[in-house]
Amino acid sequence: MNRIGIRREDKSKWEARAPLVPTDVELLIREHEIEFLVQPSPIRAFPDADYQKAGALSTEDLSDCDIIMGVKEIPLEKFEPNKTYVIFSHTIKGQSTNMPALRRLAELRCQLIDYEMIADEHDRRLVAFGHFAGIAGMVDSLWALGRRLEHEGIDCAFSRIQPAHQYNDLEHARRELAKVASDIRRQGLPEAICPFVCGFAGYGQVSQGAQEIYDLLPGEEIMPEDLAATGSARNVCYKVVFHEEHMVERCDVASPFELQEYYTHPERYRACFAPFVEHLTILINGIYWDPKYPRMVTRSHLRDLYSGQSSPRLRVIGDITCDIDGSLACTVRATTPDNPVYVFDPGTGRTHDGVDGHGPVVLAVDALPCEVPVDASRQFSLSLSPFLPGLAGADFTADLLNSGLPPELQRATIVYDGELTERFSYLRQHIS
Repeated sequence: MNRIGIRREDKSKWEARAPLVPTDVELLIREHEIEFLVQPSPIRAFPDADYQKAGALSTEDLSDCDIIMGVKEIPLEKFEPNKTYVIFSHTIKGQSTNMPALRRLAELRCQLIDYEMIADEHDRRLVAFGHFAGIAGMVDSLWALGRRLEHEGIDCAFSRIQPAHQYNDLEHARRELAKVASDIRRQGLPEAICPFVCGFAGYGQVSQGAQEIYDLLPGEEIMPEDLAATGSARNVCYKVVFHEEHMVERCDVASPFELQEYYTHPERYRACFAPFVEHLTILINGIYWDPKYPRMVTRSHLRDLYSGQSSPRLRVIGDITCDIDGSLACTVRATTPDNPVYVFDPGTGRTHDGVDGHGPVVLAVDALPCEVPVDASRQFSLSLSPFLPGLAGADFTADLLNSGLPPELQRATIVYDGELTERFSYLRQHIS
């Protein structure tokens, strides 16, 4: 049985998440006799003592562990030979920042299993923080809207919302948002921001988490094609969800949109999202994006939107996916929970922290689940725990197919015995 170490997160002072929580560690020890070693951490959302009570050994030294688990990337100097690392590696797109780590893991003849790739046979992700990124991102976007409106001299119920990390937990946040919703039902929103519309780009876990929070407000869902005809009710928060066919169209407009063709031949498509954006108060971005796809919002789109004499309706863009220079041209840098927003000037491309200025307020926190670490870690641990007996019992001296790893973990293995697995062989060009 492989010994498993849970490392201390050291990428950011905000990284309080854990891949496994004490209650699940206790269950795995009791039912499967897995041995856990846990590095002490002053910032982890779960006290060291709770892991010790669960039966884990608290120690700085994880060198005796066969498997090292964490959340975020690991510094190069902390990799050890012949270990199995289970983390979010952020390597599958060939991200240049993390290619040295991939190269080092190969040199040390290690294994790398990436949470992002743990999926079923239909490629549906099984272990993820995306839902909680959406939850925190929506709370923070509503907070940013309240600050922007205050700057404009507009007082409304959103002013009482705090950033997600300032609430004790999600239940606390929900209770406070229920009070905001009650205020909107009774008093209505200021006429200056009505109709109030929040648009959600995407419909996956990130978007669903964001919608879960937004749906606490008194709302009504409308279709994208009905945006221009939205009423101006002051006690309604309108919601619109955009799918791929609303964001791109075929270059040959006479041909119909086909989702599978878009995925396989994105060069045949172009963005068509701009006409919708002008009707939104908040845009929440929760889509997966790759450079082969058209940009959803370009700088020229934003420049046109903000070129008039009066300010457009769009106040806040909550880019929960936080792809720098990605689907949204205004996401030019990442932010942190203690300084989460900046204003993007479409004319100059410059940004400055805060909510005042000409352009949209952009929320681009690149680790939003850190703002709700207890709730996010509990759900992540619950999803991950069923794979732990197979991971602990795997034979890493055998080839991958015969290692005993569950199929879901085999498919998530990027490096095995120092070699890129067949599924990820395309990364060879980035590390050779």
